[in-house]
Amino acid sequence: MSIALKGLRVLDLSRVLAGPWATMTLGDLGAEVLKVEQPGAGDDTRRWMPPSLDGVSTYYLAANRNKKSIAIDIGTPAGRALIVELARQSDVLIENFRPASLRKFGLTYDDLREINPRLIVCSISGYGRGHALEERPGYDFVIQAESGFMSITGERDGEPVRLGVAFIDLISGMNAVQAILAALVMRERTGKGQWLDISLTDSAMFLLANVASGYLNTGTEPRRYGNAHPSVVPYQLFDCADGRVALAVGNDQQFRRFCRIIGRPELADDPRFATNKGRAEARDALLPVIEACLSERPLGDLLADLRASGVPAGEVRSVGQAFGSEVAALRDTILSTHCERVGTVRSVRNPLRMSDSPFAAPTPPPGVGEHTRDVLMEKLGLTGGDIDRLRDGGIVAFGEHWPAQ
Repeated sequence: MSIALKGLRVLDLSRVLAGPWATMTLGDLGAEVLKVEQPGAGDDTRRWMPPSLDGVSTYYLAANRNKKSIAIDIGTPAGRALIVELARQSDVLIENFRPASLRKFGLTYDDLREINPRLIVCSISGYGRGHALEERPGYDFVIQAESGFMSITGERDGEPVRLGVAFIDLISGMNAVQAILAALVMRERTGKGQWLDISLTDSAMFLLANVASGYLNTGTEPRRYGNAHPSVVPYQLFDCADGRVALAVGNDQQFRRFCRIIGRPELADDPRFATNKGRAEARDALLPVIEACLSERPLGDLLADLRASGVPAGEVRSVGQAFGSEVAALRDTILSTHCERVGTVRSVRNPLRMSDSPFAAPTPPPGVGEHTRDVLMEKLGLTGGDIDRLRDGGIVAFGEHWPAQ
C-alpha cells in the first residue's frame, strides 16, 4: 500500500481555518505541507484561547497537524524571494490574502504561473475574486448571517442562531481539497496547473441544498423549525421519561413501524398521517400525540425497540459522551500524537478511509518557525550562515517553537 499524496508538496500561505483545514487534509493524505507564518506571531489561531493545552491554543491544534512551520516575513523583498523559490518547487499553493496584498507581494496567480506553470494555486476568500467585493474580508460568522443559514437555524419564534462550529470555513476547506485533487488530475492530462477560486459565500449557498432548491423553485421563504425538519415528520427531539431522543422517521414504512413501537398503530392508517407529505402538513396535530406517547417511556428501552425495528434514533449526547461512545471506539476516532511542548495532543482522525492508501504517520502541530532552518537548507540549499543573516535581518525566524503567552 502507498500513501496517496506522497511526494506532493504544498506551500501553505493561509491562516485561521478554511485554508489550514484544507492543508491538514492534504497532509493527512501524505503531502508535504510547508506552513508559512509571520515571524513571532504566526497563525492568528495560536492566540485564540481558551481553551488551551499548557498555554497552547487548542483551536490551532485542531487544524495544523502534519505540517512544517517556516517563519518568513513575506512583506520584505528577501522574504518574497524565498517564497518564490519555494513556489517554484511546489505542486500546490494555498492562500487567503486579499488581492491587493498579493499584488503588492507580486504573488498573484499570473506572477506565480510565470514562476511555475505546473503550480496549482488555490485562493480562499469570503466573496470570491474578480469583482467589486473581492477585497471585503470574509468571516464564517458573517457569512452564516449573510447566506441565510442563521435565518433557518434556531427556535421557530426565537433569534437566528449560528451553528456551534465555523462550518462554512470547514466546508470551504473541504471544497478546496476537492478542487485541488481535480486540478491534479487535470495536470496529469495537460501538464499545466491552474487557479482555483474558492469562496465562503459560494460554499454556504451551495450547502443550503434542499432549502435553496425549495426557495428557488417555489419562491417560498424558508423558516426556522428549531430541531424539527421542514419536510420530514417526525424528525426532531422528543422528551422521554429520563432523557431526550433524536428521532428521524424518514419514510412511510419507518413511520408504520414506529407507530407499532409506541402502541399507536392506528396512526399509520390515519389519512392525515399515512404519507410524509400529510404528516408534514398535519404536524401540529401529530406531534402532541407522539410527545404524549414518548413522555413516559424510558430512553434506553425506547432506543432498543427503535433500533431493533430499523427506525433511526439516537440519544442526545454531550461532546464528551460522543467521544466516549461505542461508535467512536469502533471507528478509532481519536488520534494521539506526541509534542515536546505540550506532551500528548489528541485530535480527530481524518474521516477519509481508503482500502489501499493509508494515512501518513501523524506529526503534531508545529511551533512558529520550528522547521525554518531545516526547510531552507534542504529545499533551497541555503547554508547556516545564510540563514543566520536572514534571521538577523528579521526576514526569517526559527527556534521559536511557540509564541510567547
